[in-house]
Amino acid sequence: MTRSANVARLATLALGFVFLYAPIVILAAMSFNASRLVSVWGGFSTKWYAALLDNDLLIESAKISFSAALLSGAIATFLGLLAAVALARFGGFRSRMLFFGAVHAPLVLPEVVLGLALLSCFVALGVGRGFMTLVIGHVTLTMCFTTVALLAALRGCDPTLEEAAMDLGATPAQAFVLVALPQILPALASAFLLAFTLSLDDLVIASFATGPGATTLPMRIYSQVRLGVSPQINAISTLLLGAVALALGVSALVMQAGRRRGL
Repeated sequence: MTRSANVARLATLALGFVFLYAPIVILAAMSFNASRLVSVWGGFSTKWYAALLDNDLLIESAKISFSAALLSGAIATFLGLLAAVALARFGGFRSRMLFFGAVHAPLVLPEVVLGLALLSCFVALGVGRGFMTLVIGHVTLTMCFTTVALLAALRGCDPTLEEAAMDLGATPAQAFVLVALPQILPALASAFLLAFTLSLDDLVIASFATGPGATTLPMRIYSQVRLGVSPQINAISTLLLGAVALALGVSALVMQAGRRRGL
């Protein structure tokens, strides 16, 4: 490959990164703006981060978002593990394709359609919308992602190790817990962090699944941005981006550690 082709490729890559991440960098930079006008730089200041401590609405919404993300992430990881075990260890049972399609349907369904379906279900059942319906909605959204991650991990495990454990007297459940489960622990951690991140960032499903008493942080930010961008919104958005980046970084490190241990 010629030098000019390398330069063109690097320039295209750089432009792509600028297009994707420049708005995020600008948002983070403007969160340290001393001016109330988000479009005018008034000097470096951290006062908007301190002002967040007095914003009860944003703090309450952040608590709801993190609580829902932790709970839905744990439930989605557990259910995803059960679904992955059924698909990887129970062979070609009669309703396998139907079960496979039902588990993976949220991957291809538009979030608006999924959110409307959840809302219709809650209304038909007479369930009042609140924190638990928010968790149910996020579990429905994220379980397909955890299933995909854990199914790939289970398919990478050597089944002869479990068979050897059963030959030594272990039950199938004991063989799975003692032999297979330790091998997929990095995938379990990554699946949970992925579900946590998706739940924390979700706006569409939450808009359909939650009620007035359980407003999430993305919903609060969206409702306030429609009335004008506040410096505090920039600050809380930067903190949210940092939390998501931290979760993704930990997930990448866990997966890398798992691959090294596998080698």
